[in-house]
Amino acid sequence: MPTSSTTTETPPEQRDGGSLSHGLKQRHLSMIALGGVIGAGLFVGSGAGIAAAGPSIVVAYTLSGLLVMLVMRMLGEMSAAYPSSGSFSAHAERAIGPWAGFAAGWSFWVLLCTAVGLEGIGAAHIVSGWLPGTPEWLWVALFMVVFCGTNLAAVKNFGEFEFWFAALKVGAISLFLILGVLAIAGVLPGTDAPGTAHLSHFLPHGGNGLIIGLLASVFAYGGLETVTIAAAESENPVKGVASAVRTAMWRIALFYIGSMAVVVTLVPWDSKEVVAKGPYVATLDHLGIPGAGQLMNVVVLVALLSAMNANIYGSSRIAYSLVERGQGPKVLAKLSGGVPRTAVLTSCVLGFVCVLLSYWRPDDVFKWLLNMIGAVILVVWMFIAVSQLLLRRRIERDAPEKLVVRMWAFPWLTWVALAGMVAIFALMAREQDTRVQLYSTGAMTLLLAAVGYAWQRARARR
Repeated sequence: MPTSSTTTETPPEQRDGGSLSHGLKQRHLSMIALGGVIGAGLFVGSGAGIAAAGPSIVVAYTLSGLLVMLVMRMLGEMSAAYPSSGSFSAHAERAIGPWAGFAAGWSFWVLLCTAVGLEGIGAAHIVSGWLPGTPEWLWVALFMVVFCGTNLAAVKNFGEFEFWFAALKVGAISLFLILGVLAIAGVLPGTDAPGTAHLSHFLPHGGNGLIIGLLASVFAYGGLETVTIAAAESENPVKGVASAVRTAMWRIALFYIGSMAVVVTLVPWDSKEVVAKGPYVATLDHLGIPGAGQLMNVVVLVALLSAMNANIYGSSRIAYSLVERGQGPKVLAKLSGGVPRTAVLTSCVLGFVCVLLSYWRPDDVFKWLLNMIGAVILVVWMFIAVSQLLLRRRIERDAPEKLVVRMWAFPWLTWVALAGMVAIFALMAREQDTRVQLYSTGAMTLLLAAVGYAWQRARARR
């Protein structure tokens, strides 16, 4: 339970919600909700999952997709009741205590800042492939300057960029699904219906392959939190987040699960091109569609730039909210034109430092950093579930009118989601690569929780 000191403060959603600008429109939120989870992890990273799980990758994405829907519903319930740029961090503070908000918020901030650098590297790699001889770090710097400038100017600029980025990603996946269904039905010119020929070995590597595919699919879904962070800066935060959450979930399931089903039906799961080129490019090449490879590279580039833009935004708002709640250096909460510009600049600088570390210390410092953020998204989901479990009772008792979005079958499905997260942690401990990530993330989370608890106790004694 939160200490008495937190109950006398201005609620987080009132502190930052009244200071930040409200330049995001409903169309922005709707596309951010859709585009936020459609990243390079789906377009490229899913190839490794297919190679491990084979056709059973559809089961892996279905299971992880169900978990993501539950998490998104829980987060939507709390964010509609208490809109805040701190999102789950502010909810964890209110439900569990300041130490929980501190640990959840700053661990996620580290994840987003690192991701900014990783996405910049991925985007630069694509562009330098088109323009051989140009240094990748220069492209990263250019992308960083563009999106840093966009986020420094006004929140509506971020919204417009994300709207069109998300629209292109959604359009590309929709077209892919249409072509795929036509090819499976045998009505696409120049193709024959494949039937179930590629689905015969459903579990080619047994249960272990399915586990690897499941872990890969879980982390591909990361990004759903952005819409609840952005909702605090929309014209109508409560209506905005409620609408975005309700419309996004079934579409996300269609895009992820549907596209995986199309890929494994049309292309042999053990095709080397699925990993080398990515499953979408491999499928379109297999169908003989001219120029498909380069077209998908453009889409992947857009996905990376979109994620880069969203993570600069999200990291700056999380940092701002934490500082507004007294959990960080005050300079990060300085506003100018309704934008926390110091927080934006700090997030961009740290993102570029991660890029430099990837060149200077790739085998030790950079590798350690990647392991440290490896399971952060699962830790955040755990905080979301526990927070919703505690806050729902309080909202029902004190302000039932705030339950604009309701978690299904509460509390049973919340407990099911928590059990699913614990199961994924257990599966991570079984695998060599993910075990290191689990322990590294656990150590960082415990350290942040300890610092947050020490801060909480010191503040209570004042």
